Amino acid sequence: MNPTQIEGLLQEVRNGQVPVKQALQRLRSMPFEDLGFASLDHHRSLRQGFPEVVFCEGKTTAQVVAIARSFIKNHGPFLATRAEPTVARAIRRLDRRARYYPDARVVAIHQTPLKQRGHVLVVTAGTADVPVAEEARVTAEVMGSRVERLYDVGVAGIHRLLGRKERLFDAQVIIVVAGMDGALPSVVGGIVDCPVIAVPTSRGYGASFGGLSALLTMLNSCAAGVGVMNIDNGFGAGCLAHRINMLGVKDEE
Repeated sequence: MNPTQIEGLLQEVRNGQVPVKQALQRLRSMPFEDLGFASLDHHRSLRQGFPEVVFCEGKTTAQVVAIARSFIKNHGPFLATRAEPTVARAIRRLDRRARYYPDARVVAIHQTPLKQRGHVLVVTAGTADVPVAEEARVTAEVMGSRVERLYDVGVAGIHRLLGRKERLFDAQVIIVVAGMDGALPSVVGGIVDCPVIAVPTSRGYGASFGGLSALLTMLNSCAAGVGVMNIDNGFGAGCLAHRINMLGVKDEE
């Protein structure tokens, strides 16, 4: 049942055509749209505040377009991750509002007007970590968080971070993206009092094992208040940061 169908059901309730108890039962079943190759969860925005996000990697362009067409029709904001330029162009042909972020490999349609609240800070150890950080940034922004960036401040030149520590103190939640030795989240976690989301990246030489070294370092962090995402999972970090950020916003309201 998509938002249009829900509105129709509510109208039937208001007109006395459908009893409230029956309407609640129909809503409780949480149906989905079956495309044959995909089952689209149109109720996710009702449950979680944001529609289902399209993960493009491994899907054909035709499959992504079919999924995007339904989501764009039935929901306000839209987000597709790990999208190659050809896929982005295909989505833009569906809706000219769609914007492609090449560094993040994300296609997004923002709510209009875009309301961004709270304060998420995205930090990277190096410039090579920026693509994963940008995926996190765009995700949190499209979901409604205000996001700032602080890039290339890794432990190899820690003065670059410490010289901007006031920006760390101002944030409600911090995403720290790092490859190589993955040490930066522990440093940040030892300075701030807000939640820190660590994201290991696959950047590094052979012994980094495609990000496994950074992942294990972050999992073994001695700093309190540090949570760890999977390797290169910028989307997951952005989504979690937004949810934490909104808790702070709700407390202020």
